[in-house]
Amino acid sequence: MVEGSALACAMTRPADDAPMIEVRGLWSVFPAPGGGEVVVHKDLDLTVRRGEVLTLVGGSGTGKTVLLRQMLGLNRPARGRITVLGRPVAELTDAGAAARVGMLFQQGALFSAFSVLDNIALPLRETRAVPDALAREAALLKLQMVGLKASDAHKMPAELSGGMIKRVALARALVMDPPLLMLDEPTAGLDPDSSDAFVTLLRSLHRELGLTVVMVTHDLDTLFELADRVAVLAEQRVIIAAPVREVLAFDHPFIRHFFLGERGQRAMELLRTRHGEQGQ
Repeated sequence: MVEGSALACAMTRPADDAPMIEVRGLWSVFPAPGGGEVVVHKDLDLTVRRGEVLTLVGGSGTGKTVLLRQMLGLNRPARGRITVLGRPVAELTDAGAAARVGMLFQQGALFSAFSVLDNIALPLRETRAVPDALAREAALLKLQMVGLKASDAHKMPAELSGGMIKRVALARALVMDPPLLMLDEPTAGLDPDSSDAFVTLLRSLHRELGLTVVMVTHDLDTLFELADRVAVLAEQRVIIAAPVREVLAFDHPFIRHFFLGERGQRAMELLRTRHGEQGQ
């Protein structure tokens, strides 16, 4: 672990039984195009437990990405309280934020003018956590951790496949060894083989690094493979946050459509087949 990030994590890591994220009484309000206001979230409560993979799902307009951005401190709620790693979310805008929370954006958000290695090393350089030589060494280590080769370090983003872009972005999100990782549609845009490989990588890193993960996804295969709990956004709040089996038993129109329709049945059958083959 990089020395600077180790110190930051030690200062901010909560007790074992403390929630990693607490959201209480959250209101998200935005101006309406024709005047007035649009209320996206109203009195929303959510707890993210340490070490779990929590997946956020909901219909269009339910504010999944908005909630993720508020947990990061990128958007401020109109009302309510969010604490991350035991501290008010507003403090995540301080210089040490990258050491506490890693973020993987949907399209990777790599800087096109930077090489792979420079993209990964950027958080360390921006925060001046370590000398440049050590930043490059840490970036190279994370590059290999996500399954890429040292020879990929000097490639430019335009030379990378979609799967490689996701891996580089993941390496950057993890370069300061944060205990909390947020993922926005991590497998979006990937072909089935690349998606499966990336899910396997995420599962391995979650286990090996002891990460807490908050993930937004529409991909049911990814959800069923990774999620410990699912938080369903509907009616301006979280209507249930529970393991998948409990969510499936919860009677709500969105859940019936999302999980129990043809797409959901297909994903669950695929999951059963995979687990059956692994158990043989």
